[in-house]
Amino acid sequence: MKFLYDFFPIILFYLFYKLQDIYWATGAAIVGTGLQVGISWVRHRKVEKMHLITFGLLVVLGGATILFHDAAFIKWKVSVVNWLFGVVFLGSQFIGGKTIAERMMGAAIQVPAEVWRRLNLGWALFFLGLGFLNLWVMYSVDEATWVNFKVYGLLGLTFLFVIAQSFYLARHVSEEKDPEPEQE
Repeated sequence: MKFLYDFFPIILFYLFYKLQDIYWATGAAIVGTGLQVGISWVRHRKVEKMHLITFGLLVVLGGATILFHDAAFIKWKVSVVNWLFGVVFLGSQFIGGKTIAERMMGAAIQVPAEVWRRLNLGWALFFLGLGFLNLWVMYSVDEATWVNFKVYGLLGLTFLFVIAQSFYLARHVSEEKDPEPEQE
């Protein structure tokens, strides 16, 4: 169920694109993301900062897409969001005691600090790269191909990166176990 909740706006975007056009799809994504943020607030009385930032960018750039009838704005949103993620991951290399990667996964996995820094840098570069890749695709192919890239290509690349990250982490995971209780 969480999977559907997390991907609700992109599913709406894709369905409305296939049934109507990019402008209807953009409106559906704005409404879907607004619902997502609202549901999060009602259920937990909080909304993650990145969800609010993403929603804000979607309202501004999606709104510009609809207002000016120019799909370039919504296409740029993908790059801007990925660049923001990249900058946040990169910034956490220098600010705070732990990187974003360690904050997200540190409770479940024990690896040396240097591994967290490399992993975090990998995520930063991955997100920055996705932003530039999106620009290349949006200016190189037609709109329908870009939509498929946005839905399937970015998700697929992220999935492959997570798998590669898992193999990397598996090589470095600490095998420490809780000490056994002493028997008397």
